[in-house]
Amino acid sequence: MIFPKTVEIIEVGPRDGLQNEPLFIPTEQKKELIAKLTKVGFKRIETTAFVHPKWVPQMADAEEIAAFCKGLNYIALTPNMKALERAIQANVPQIAVFIGASSAFNKKNINKTTDESLRECEAIFEKAKDNGMLIRAYVSMAFSCPYQGEVTFEEVHHVCQRFVELGADEIDIGDTNGHANPKIVYERFARLRDLYPDMTFVGHFHDTRKMALANVIAAMQAGVDKFDSSVGGLGGCPYSPGATGNVATEDLVLMLSEMGIETGVDLDSLKEVAEFAKSLSTR
Repeated sequence: MIFPKTVEIIEVGPRDGLQNEPLFIPTEQKKELIAKLTKVGFKRIETTAFVHPKWVPQMADAEEIAAFCKGLNYIALTPNMKALERAIQANVPQIAVFIGASSAFNKKNINKTTDESLRECEAIFEKAKDNGMLIRAYVSMAFSCPYQGEVTFEEVHHVCQRFVELGADEIDIGDTNGHANPKIVYERFARLRDLYPDMTFVGHFHDTRKMALANVIAAMQAGVDKFDSSVGGLGGCPYSPGATGNVATEDLVLMLSEMGIETGVDLDSLKEVAEFAKSLSTR
């Protein structure tokens, strides 16, 4: 088995981890979480989302969080042009967009087909690049979908190909409902890396069936060395019934550390941050 010497962990807890919390978490506590995560060694953190508070009330303080993160190399979710314009006003350095490989999921999530979303991405990518932003492009439901069942490689490739053509800086392959297994993870990432050897791919695994760490191993075998995780294992998707949180950052760092893989994250301090993150959850 061949593993990378170093792995970059992108912490998504402040955004993906907290977005589903039913009670609004005070902005100062979110800031405290981001500060703690920065201190233990994370170089990139997905901190907020510029979305309408009617749909995601937890992200209503996006501008204030962005102002707090000034000087950090953070990521904010910008699902449409209006969100991007808010992010530009807030001087966000990196944005994330997402499109479901499953059109059924995409319709449930943002009321558009996958192809309609891809067309909208053209203007978003162009404007983001004009403003010097790094673009991470999420492919949601890249393995299976609660609404359509199996998601084919062709459906995933269709989205990835367009992201490459539009100039994404990295493509984040998401097991949004946590139903992937190591075999399909290895095969899917290996094929994508063969097709697009110059593209940076990121693994994003939810732990619904307790296979997220095994899926990380499989993705590393396929040559992936960047992964999203959420401190405390917080998270979930409001449009993916039954999906649990992302792979827990502290579990991922522990596993990689014991395998001799460098992450740049202080594990002992991270354990304390994980306890703080869990204390924010009301579920």
